[in-house]
Amino acid sequence: MLTECTRRSFRFSHRQCVALVAGCTLLGAAAQVLMKIGSAVLASPNLLAILTSVTLWTGYSLYGLSTALLVLALRDGQLSVLYPVVSLTYVWVTALSVMMFNEPLNVFKVLGVASIVAGVTVLGRNANR
Repeated sequence: MLTECTRRSFRFSHRQCVALVAGCTLLGAAAQVLMKIGSAVLASPNLLAILTSVTLWTGYSLYGLSTALLVLALRDGQLSVLYPVVSLTYVWVTALSVMMFNEPLNVFKVLGVASIVAGVTVLGRNANR
């Protein structure tokens, strides 16, 4: 059991929390790409194929790691600042989808990504005041 003094030594600063959540967004995006790749190679989507797919399990594992790190960041950070940063996952997934899967990029996707980035920026600036 951790004493109060020991618990204090494991605290993250505001910047560390933001960096941790930003890392979570990258892990989450990588996880989603791996899950897409893993699901695309399944000849038949039966339970055994899903349970034995290394690519799928790697994606699931990265998603779990991302979630665990997010919990650590949320413990010490401001929810109203950190949780919107999670939405950057959509930005990375869109970029990776265009680059890796040749998915089309249209004006609506660009506007959506720009809106997310602008929103996270505005909320981040407000947190520094």
